[in-house]
Formats: sequence, C-alpha cells, structure tokens
Amino acid sequence: MAAAAISNTSEEETLTLFSHMLKNWINFDYLEEHLSYKWLPMLFILLYANWLITFLILYVFALLLNIWKKNLPEDTSDKLWDVPRQRIAYFIDKLGWIMHGHEVIGMENLPEGPGIIIYYHGALITDYASLVAKMFLKKGRIIHSIVHRHLFRMPGTHLIAKVICCKKSNRDECMKILREGHLLGIAPGGNREGTFSDEYYNLLWGNHIGFAEVALGAKVPIIPMFTENLREGYRIIGKMWLTKWLYDKTGGLLLPIYGFPVKFRTYIGEPIPYDPNTTATELAQKTKAAIENLRDKHQKRPGNILRALLGRFEKSHKQN
Repeated sequence: MAAAAISNTSEEETLTLFSHMLKNWINFDYLEEHLSYKWLPMLFILLYANWLITFLILYVFALLLNIWKKNLPEDTSDKLWDVPRQRIAYFIDKLGWIMHGHEVIGMENLPEGPGIIIYYHGALITDYASLVAKMFLKKGRIIHSIVHRHLFRMPGTHLIAKVICCKKSNRDECMKILREGHLLGIAPGGNREGTFSDEYYNLLWGNHIGFAEVALGAKVPIIPMFTENLREGYRIIGKMWLTKWLYDKTGGLLLPIYGFPVKFRTYIGEPIPYDPNTTATELAQKTKAAIENLRDKHQKRPGNILRALLGRFEKSHKQN
C-alpha cells in the first residue's frame, strides 16, 4: 500500500511539474521575452530577405559606379559609360537566367525608333530589369524607365539612376526621351499594382492615362508586355485593409516578400500604332486590353507555384 501511495504521489508530482512547465512555455511574457530578444530580428531578416538583397545589389553597384566615375566623363550619356552599363546588364541578365530561366518572346516587336513599353508590375520588377539588360546586351539600346519617386529619396542612388536612365514620372521629361528616339518603360499600375495585385493578375491602373497622353503627344506606338508566372516568383505577405490605408497615407509601403525560382517568360505584344483619331482614354483602354490578352493567352489563373516551378523543366522558346 505504501509503495502504491508513493508511486501515485510521484506520478501526481510529475504531472504537476509538467503542467507547470507547459504553462510557462505558453505564457505570453515568456514568449515575448524570448521572441523579442532572440528570434524577432531573425524573423525580420527572413521576411525582408528579398528586399534586403535587392537593396544590397543596388548599393554595391552604386559604390562601384562611384569608384569608376573617377576615370569617366561627368556626362553619363557618354559612350565611355557603356562599359559599366554592360557589366550591370550582364549581371542582371545572368541573375534573371539563374533565378528564373528568364526568356523574352517577341523582342522583334520592339521598334527601332521611339515607343512606350507598358508592362504589368509584379511584387518585384526583376522581369522588366532583365528585359532592359537583354536589350542593351543584344542591341546596345538603353530603355529609359519611369520609376517610383522613393528611389530618388534613397541616399547614394542618384548616380546609378542616371547611368541606367531611370527617371521620375514627368510628362515633359517623357516627351523629351521619346523625341530623342529612345524606348521608354512605364508600369501604369506602379507600386500599388505591385503590392496589392495577386495571383489573378488583375491590372490596378485606376484612372491613369498619362502614358497614353504622352504617346499621343509624341506620336509613338505603345508596346504591351506581360510576364508569365511573375506572381509565383514573388508573393507579398500582409495585404489587408490596414496596409492599404497605410499605403494611401504614405504613398509607398514595403511589405514582406517570399519567392520561388519559378520560370519567367516575358511576352512582348505587337505595337499599338499611333492614331490621331484616338483619345487618351481610348488608347489607355486599348493598351489595358492588349496586356490582358497577353495574360489570358499565356497565364493560367489563378497562378500556381508548383506548376510555375515545373515550368523550369519545359523546353525553352527560341531566344530572341
């Protein structure tokens, strides 16, 4: 009897001890102490790894350009600057191939003269950057790009923005670029589309028709562009009413991104020619329909990450 009582007491003490330990483990203060001081910094790094890598690449090139400029003319449009431009383009092109097996189909649709490339904005625009790199490496042409104003607020990025021809959204500047015979890349949905669109690939342009007004003013064609599996390559965490409210208040928001090395295929559609009888609103709608046609033809919706990963093993299109 005594032995049985001792055994029962021992089991009860063990259960009591286990219960006490379990309560300690799930206690909020305990979790807060350990997560705050040990795991939260690592969690932040993991969640923002894609952004951190993007900024790291940007600043590495910014540093290198500031070293190279000592032996180069001040005018970044000088041909001598083509050497660092080639090195940047080569890196971006190879990175696009390694990460996503990136291909461009329809590059012959890009005109020899001026034109506006209108594209769907993903969570990251690695597809567009890779197109710009390919165009420079293959044809020596620089595609000028309209980028978010926040890029110019980042310290130390002004030189690299000049070298790779990134501009703020400005009608007069866009007209000047086109009249000089250059190609110009614009994403009408901008960072809002990049942040809040999803695997259904809906275009979030709102009432943006400025690009159409510029195209009509400069009398140039519009070239639609869409990249298959772009949303499966990079997806955003935290899309909700609160983040939309914060975005509207701040004009920009960096939400966590996770990604996969899925297959990217960029499709460049046939140019929409200049038509003096078309209004800016009609041209914007026609451009939107052209991109949606490319999307519906080449992208299964909703996008699927596994299917996009398997695309890496499919036969490649003939490179353009």
